[in-house]
Amino acid sequence: MGMLAKIRRMHIRDGIPLREIARQTGLSRNTIRTWLRQPEMTQPQYPARKGQSVLDPWADQLRQWLQTDSHRSKRERRTGRVMFETLREQGYPGSYSRVSAFIRKWQEERSENPKRSAYVPLTFALGEAFQFDWSCEYTFIGGLRRRLEVAHIKLCASRAFWVVAYPSQSHEMLFDAHARAFAAFGGIPRRGIYDNMKTAVDKVGHGKERTINARFHAMCGHYLFDPEFCNRAAGWEKGIVEKNVQDRRRQIWQQAAERRWPDLDSLNAWLGEQCRAAWTHTPHPEWPALTIGELLEDEQLQMMPNPKPFDGYVEKPVRVSSTALVHFQRNRYSVPTDHAHRVISLRIYPDALQFIADGEEIARYARSFERHQTFYDFRHYIGLIDRKPGALRNGAPFAEMPEPLLRLQKHLLKHLGGDRIMADVLAAIPVHGLEAVLVAAELALESGRPSGEHVQNVLARLKTGGDTIRIETPISLKEEPKANTHRYDHLRAEVSHVR
Repeated sequence: MGMLAKIRRMHIRDGIPLREIARQTGLSRNTIRTWLRQPEMTQPQYPARKGQSVLDPWADQLRQWLQTDSHRSKRERRTGRVMFETLREQGYPGSYSRVSAFIRKWQEERSENPKRSAYVPLTFALGEAFQFDWSCEYTFIGGLRRRLEVAHIKLCASRAFWVVAYPSQSHEMLFDAHARAFAAFGGIPRRGIYDNMKTAVDKVGHGKERTINARFHAMCGHYLFDPEFCNRAAGWEKGIVEKNVQDRRRQIWQQAAERRWPDLDSLNAWLGEQCRAAWTHTPHPEWPALTIGELLEDEQLQMMPNPKPFDGYVEKPVRVSSTALVHFQRNRYSVPTDHAHRVISLRIYPDALQFIADGEEIARYARSFERHQTFYDFRHYIGLIDRKPGALRNGAPFAEMPEPLLRLQKHLLKHLGGDRIMADVLAAIPVHGLEAVLVAAELALESGRPSGEHVQNVLARLKTGGDTIRIETPISLKEEPKANTHRYDHLRAEVSHVR
């Protein structure tokens, strides 16, 4: 309608000839004549030109993929880049833009609510704030497909981000994610933006009122940043990190899900390398001339210095059973038998479990996320075996002793009273140390006829073979004594006067 009105004004009002109108508008003179001869003010409608696209031979295949992915969860759907690479393997010669345009058009046609909400654009000063969020991802670790909770921390100004994977979203994982991210960023912003996750907020009140978790509040006080929580169902208030979850799922996690990882540490090391690599080549969305890494260098000057990592453990009381075992997350861990039937303290770290009694550490284990596992330390039961040596034959903790002790036990138990002798050998471990007892056991086994006395003799020789203690004294000898064997022969020649 706008072009028809313009042509009528140029020809009727201004008297411009058709040739000049055609030159200025780019329309042919026949088209202009046809439009001017119409009795009504109606611009003719022409059907859209349908041309051949290089994507047409693969359109049905692409449409079928999109239809299949629509029935999957969002994290399981293939990205447009993955579909484009698959089409290229099948011979598609076109560009990615045609594939992405096809996907956008297909999604618009299927959209039940094409209207989009409007939001206010946000801006942040350097060193002002960071945003935190969790996402759920899947990958193969140790030969099994596992569900992982991935922590995303992103600086609002420079857009530098850090990604760490954990088995769960517990407090100790949350604290460890902050420590790793702040160490990678080289500083701490003055404000942190979160949603109302249970590890941070105990109760959501009216408006911005929040009852903050005590341990989370302690972490914020350690790093000196102010926590800020979004309104309910207002994810746009931390839209920067929400977008980061989508981008990392397309750019990084797609590769991580296709690979096989021996353990979680190797996966997190690879994720850290990918994050740092992305900083160097990803342009900043607001300043395209600068990369994220270049702007991070400026933001580091505005952030607070990073102190030592927060001791982010979660402490809980646990009861020791009659078999000196503590149950935690469907696993069992041994502690010294002196603490049986007592309540002790368990400090839970992301990768370790520390058992505390009377303010001192009595046991420490690497944390296991498997189930129905039992972890023994045979040294915890040495004091009990001294009173019950017969339990050595079938004692479950002693089946995990070092190989020299197992061989020595096999030899000793063949003889009567061998269990008591083996108990005496194990009792030497708290006195001489495990390494010394292992050396003594190996030397005794090399002799061919090992015994408890042989082990004790070797331990005594190892102990006396150490450094001698020099005693300072004001008395000094003018003549050092000399070794004289003839004196001994002289004493033998003397005749005793005893009759």
